Amino acid sequence: MRAQDSATADDTIAVSGAAGPRRDATDAAGTAHDPAPAAATAHDPAARSGTLLAALGVVAFSLTFPGTAWALEGLGPWSVTTCRVVLAALVAGSALLARRAAPPERRHWPGLLVVAAGVVVGFPLLTTLALQTSTTSHAAVVVGLLPLTTAVFSAVRTGARPSRRFWAAALTGAAVVIGFAVQQSGGTPTTGDLYLFGALLVCAAGYAEGGRLARSMPGWQVIGWALVACVPVAVPGAAIALAAEPVHLGGHTVAGLLWLAVGSQFVGLVVWYRGMAAIGVARASQLQLAQPLLTLVWSVLLLGEHIGPAAPIAAVAVLVCIGVTQRG
Repeated sequence: MRAQDSATADDTIAVSGAAGPRRDATDAAGTAHDPAPAAATAHDPAARSGTLLAALGVVAFSLTFPGTAWALEGLGPWSVTTCRVVLAALVAGSALLARRAAPPERRHWPGLLVVAAGVVVGFPLLTTLALQTSTTSHAAVVVGLLPLTTAVFSAVRTGARPSRRFWAAALTGAAVVIGFAVQQSGGTPTTGDLYLFGALLVCAAGYAEGGRLARSMPGWQVIGWALVACVPVAVPGAAIALAAEPVHLGGHTVAGLLWLAVGSQFVGLVVWYRGMAAIGVARASQLQLAQPLLTLVWSVLLLGEHIGPAAPIAAVAVLVCIGVTQRG
């Protein structure tokens, strides 16, 4: 598939086969703006490609919580988090070496550190700790809130101003997802909720910053360099965690850890950031409204959790909201 192949194209290719990386526009005061929502229309091939890439990222992310639940069957939470970072960094580092990618410019490193702190370390650690006491359906609340929170971070960071219809549809979709996930978990707050709330904030910041960076450097390098930056902390952290926590490797544990490292932590983020670069952070983030429902489906198929009859109704309502936000 050309859209996927372009994620590992030469460094001169930014998104959707463009001739070179597109830069953030700035006004006279030096404030950055995200031009993608105005430039990418529904009939633009670049917009369709970006939407497809972002959607593939959502599918990859929807398997993160079930994969984490599998990994926790044989590893402790700190072992799962640090080992997935180390494995993903090996994949990312190999890709960077194979493509002979030049190190990021100095001005990009602050943003890359935000991505590393929020997406590479913060969100995986906090959600893994939460899943020790929460079911995957309950944890889906956090990804239900991510689109709205990411759009807010993006608006503050880039100066983007989505329309009122966009915000109305986003709020409605988020309310539907939250109501559905809370209903599925019985509506009782758990100790994991604090972890989930913290994960929501740090991940939204990482998504927004990564989407901004992906407009001035190839999206696969955004997550690649963020992963590499975490190696000095992740390697000793993994050694300490594996020595301190019980280790019982089984089929589920290995499969879950490999998916977290390769699918969620690297490949999923590559296509996700490239999608955000093509259609804008705010628009791409609304596709994540479908992620909690996909996660609930995987929870039934992979973990045997029971999902009530409200799922089809919530799915239709969320899809309607996604359609409105894509035109708002």
